[in-house]
Amino acid sequence: QVQLVESGGGLVQAGGSLRLSCAASGRTFSNYVMGWFRQAPGKEREFVAAIKWIGGSTYYTDSAKGRFTISKDNAKNTVYLQMNSLKPEDTAVYYCAADRSVRIVVDTSLYDYWGQGTQVTVSS
Repeated sequence: QVQLVESGGGLVQAGGSLRLSCAASGRTFSNYVMGWFRQAPGKEREFVAAIKWIGGSTYYTDSAKGRFTISKDNAKNTVYLQMNSLKPEDTAVYYCAADRSVRIVVDTSLYDYWGQGTQVTVSS
């Protein structure tokens, strides 16, 4: 059974940093793309960043470029999202997802597995 478990969310002041973790288990993810998404109240879930498990290629949405960094630890089967210079508009529930694809995609409907989410709140 595939499990994606996020952690690391919390309350932080604007300008601060958080590191989210996504622990993956239940299968081999070597051929997967791992993505981070977020959903703010009243808004649709949106793509933030993704990384290919093999090779480590990454892709970011424009709002994340230069502030967020996605990375992975193969030995721990864990994907991270380092978030710096946080803004109030980054407030959302952040989700980890896995996609059985050879290329990075941003469409939420194409991801096969999802975590339960972790809340990030940025105060002004």
